[in-house]
Amino acid sequence: MIIKNGLVYNENGGFEKRDIYVEGEFITDKAPVNSEVIDAEGLYVIPGLIDVHTHGAVGHDFCDADLDGLYKIAEFEKSKGVTAFCPTSMTLSEEMLTGIFATINDYKPEKKHARVLGINMEGPFISPSKKGAQNPEYIMNSDVEVFRRLNKVSGGNIRLVTLAPETEGANLFIKELANDVSISVGHSEANFEQADEAFKNGANHVTHLFNAMPAFNHRDPGIVGAAFENTGVMAELICDKVHIHPCMIRSTFRLFGEDRIILISDSMEATGMEDGTYSLGGQKVNKRGNKATLEDGTIAGSCTDLFTCFKNVVDIGIPLKSAVKMASTNPAKSIGIGDKAGIIKPGAYADLLLLDKELNIVKIL
Repeated sequence: MIIKNGLVYNENGGFEKRDIYVEGEFITDKAPVNSEVIDAEGLYVIPGLIDVHTHGAVGHDFCDADLDGLYKIAEFEKSKGVTAFCPTSMTLSEEMLTGIFATINDYKPEKKHARVLGINMEGPFISPSKKGAQNPEYIMNSDVEVFRRLNKVSGGNIRLVTLAPETEGANLFIKELANDVSISVGHSEANFEQADEAFKNGANHVTHLFNAMPAFNHRDPGIVGAAFENTGVMAELICDKVHIHPCMIRSTFRLFGEDRIILISDSMEATGMEDGTYSLGGQKVNKRGNKATLEDGTIAGSCTDLFTCFKNVVDIGIPLKSAVKMASTNPAKSIGIGDKAGIIKPGAYADLLLLDKELNIVKIL
């Protein structure tokens, strides 16, 4: 396949008019012989979006441990321009997570499905006081051996794990496993010093910045301040117009910069569905419009896909090139596959979106 005349997102974070050559599932540096030609004149060509934090969609949840449901989630993601994702677990028992994580080994996607890049393990190593929509019954201290058993079951496919650094065993966990998995600070009551120690020990990620953590306070800057000061740390943002005010998104963009923010959906099974009652981590969730809540009013994940979040940040004034980086390039880097995904160059996956000037999807490859 040859994609001609498009405004192509490049490695420097800008756009240039050039052709792209595709053979099989990869971008190549030579034009294939007798290949299909797509004229992308007047269109943006960007890498497919990558959602490293999504629990589910269209009535299905990764924690259902249902392979057919995972395929339906992946088909929905691809239809929305999300060409790769990390299905994300909830705080559950080791026995439950064992069954959930084992399903990943049998996932064999077709062209209509998004790639699964690995598992995001959100919990159970979190703080009870910042549990958010996580089930407190299954919260436990960080445990290296539990992680290793679950990672083995998954075929070594856990890419991210969330923990609260102030809890027992957390810093030992970080020191032991920082070279094996991206460790994310989240669902935590940590103060600045506790979070700073975690980042210096090797944690390199923050789970949905601002949500389920102390506020960015002038006397105790907390996790947000520690993440800012440790410049190798990337931070997730849920930009669904529910979790974070647009002013705070713009402020965070200026504070952290385009290279350190990761857009996520944090979507749950109600995404793509009508208003009604759904489930998240075994807990009842009510969806009303763009908002999902537990019965006590706690926000429970989002009902928004990542492409909508991507358009939201552009709508509030973030440059398009920055939004692409935050929704595709940075997520890929954060889980260690930045040379294969989130980028348009020879050798990378040919997961591409063609967008018009209003950022409507024209074609998904």
